Amino acid sequence: MITLIVGTNRPGSNTRRVGHLIEEIYRELQTPLKTLDLAHLPVDIFHPSSYQQKPAAFSPFADAIVQAKGLIIATPEYNGSVPGVLKYFIDMLKFPESFERRPVCFVGVAAGMWGALRPVEQLQQIFGYRNAYNYPDRVFLPKINDLLDDAGRLTDPEILARLKAQATGFIEFVEKLNGVKLGKSA
Repeated sequence: MITLIVGTNRPGSNTRRVGHLIEEIYRELQTPLKTLDLAHLPVDIFHPSSYQQKPAAFSPFADAIVQAKGLIIATPEYNGSVPGVLKYFIDMLKFPESFERRPVCFVGVAAGMWGALRPVEQLQQIFGYRNAYNYPDRVFLPKINDLLDDAGRLTDPEILARLKAQATGFIEFVEKLNGVKLGKSA
């Protein structure tokens, strides 16, 4: 199974809306996808004692990462960087098994013209440091407020096509690296 991380806990975020689009694409491709929405992180994970002993309520998040055959990170850009909650989430996960040799791909979402290029590049450095396999085809969604209609649908068919091409390529990447079949013929 592939796991999608919605990299913010901001209520009503555009990243969450994009996450729903990614879920749809993987459904169309008949590939199992689990979504971890950081808005649902247990509050006790933010207590300083969590560095020593993770709360039991965090286990489903940590387990979903370790069990994933591949990860999709959908990240917004906050102040030219990765949202603090996403970096904290990464820091709370088991080392080294959470990311070691795990395929990862990235989708950047931003109100600005670069589509979260900076946070995606920062995440690629973090995941590279953690020995993950960075999938090279990133998708950036610039000026996201102009790209989504009121129902949360993409208005730009070219960007939707890029998301679909990324998903198709990432599934193949994950299957080759893991020696497994993920889709309907699995």
